[in-house]
Amino acid sequence: MFDSVKIAMSKILNDINTVLVPRLCFGCNAHLIRGEHLLCTVCRNELPLTEYSFNVENPIDRIFYGRINVKKASSFLFFEEKGIVQQLIHYLKYRNQEEIGGFLGDWYGQLLKEDNGSGFIDVVVPVPLHRRKLRKRGYNQVALFAKRLAHHLNAAYVDNILLKTANTKTQTKKGRIGRWYGNTSLYTLSDQKFLENKRVLLVDDVITTGATMETCAKALQQSKGITIYIASMAIVPLRYK
Repeated sequence: MFDSVKIAMSKILNDINTVLVPRLCFGCNAHLIRGEHLLCTVCRNELPLTEYSFNVENPIDRIFYGRINVKKASSFLFFEEKGIVQQLIHYLKYRNQEEIGGFLGDWYGQLLKEDNGSGFIDVVVPVPLHRRKLRKRGYNQVALFAKRLAHHLNAAYVDNILLKTANTKTQTKKGRIGRWYGNTSLYTLSDQKFLENKRVLLVDDVITTGATMETCAKALQQSKGITIYIASMAIVPLRYK
């Protein structure tokens, strides 16, 4: 009896709070209704899922051919200019909406688990921010996404092994060659032995040219016997590169 009253009161308080401080969809700014979280039902259904997996070759695998030894690569969403995904990642990175990472991580983590089961990854490692940028932003935008992937895949989440050694400017306006040279030696390992003979999932927010993932993977390969998988929240379609 007490529990049912408590649940009813919680719903009433939530509805009152929604009226006083309306929750808006991060995709279209429409008011969210009960049961909707971060995105309205329409925007959620319109998210451009890649439907790539770790089981079949896809265009992301081919990005890294001849560049780095990666077991498999995949991404959750397509990133398109002025699209819902760009809006989500903008809020995640620049508007302190870290929960978006958790929302996407839970969704993608469940899909990966359905396709591959849990246990095929030992360690999940996020692409790191430099300590100055981390201090300024307050969080790594990839962290919560990576943590939720680790949870669903029954893997360890480790964010103190792969380190960024310099605070660089944004890479979004650089070409692939410029990015590669700009990123060389930016990443290092704090402990090479920890990842030895481990299956490691390297995680980032958006893959554009693959240069950041490439240099991070090269740093990870300092660990003997490591097997590297790659995943991201989104991938920029080839036609935009």
